[in-house]
Amino acid sequence: MTQTTATYTEILYDVADSVATITINRPDKLNSFTPVTVREMIDAFRRAGADSDVGVIVLTGAGERAFCAGGDMSWEKEGGLKELRDNKGGGDDFMVGLYDAMRDCLKPVIAKVRGWCIGGGNHLAYHCDLTIASDDAKFGQNGPRVGSPASGAIVSYLVRTIGAKRAREMWLVCRRYTAAQMLDWGLVNAVVPADELDAEVRRWANDMLALSPTVLKVLKKSFDDEYQPLRDRQIPDNFLEEINPTFFESGEQQEGATAFLEKRKPDFSPYR
Repeated sequence: MTQTTATYTEILYDVADSVATITINRPDKLNSFTPVTVREMIDAFRRAGADSDVGVIVLTGAGERAFCAGGDMSWEKEGGLKELRDNKGGGDDFMVGLYDAMRDCLKPVIAKVRGWCIGGGNHLAYHCDLTIASDDAKFGQNGPRVGSPASGAIVSYLVRTIGAKRAREMWLVCRRYTAAQMLDWGLVNAVVPADELDAEVRRWANDMLALSPTVLKVLKKSFDDEYQPLRDRQIPDNFLEEINPTFFESGEQQEGATAFLEKRKPDFSPYR
């Protein structure tokens, strides 16, 4: 078995038998991400895309409690989202840049999901080419609940995955869903017991490693090209500036983040 590693601060990266594994390594925070996490993932996807030894990429989270719980709410409460918006170009280098790196690598990406897959973690999973989940995984969106305004293709691509009504339900109501439900809806490709997850992901990876890598790249590019119109309007600030340019100054976002950290229901009534 051949194996290589690279050193990061908030993710783990290794390559073994032609599979690059990118692991969000913040288990004490349910693998929620910060800008550091995201930029390290961008670098890792670019690294894997350029590595001729890599045929398949697996994205996962450290530990057994979570794949990824989305953005780090402590960072958001301290004004991190506003700082990204105010830093012109910063948003491009954040989630949009990550999804571009996932697509541009032109190699199949499998989300290996166990535990919580919520908010930004959920849209990470549905932007991967394939999603394999353990039977204890839980999926759902969280943005409206915590005042975190995702928009553009990050949101609307879910329509391509599970259909318009279900995508709206997932984003607008913020319910939690089982892996079995997501298999039925089409967000997940396979569900297995937690102790079989690693082997199942490896089996899917091996199936693709046996195929023509150039043809797989052509297919991935073809799938990605289908939703190019969505990508043209995917910069989050566009919609937020249009709908509520004073969102971050109003206190609405801070109320969502603070309520989450204080484990209470937010009161958004003053902002309607």
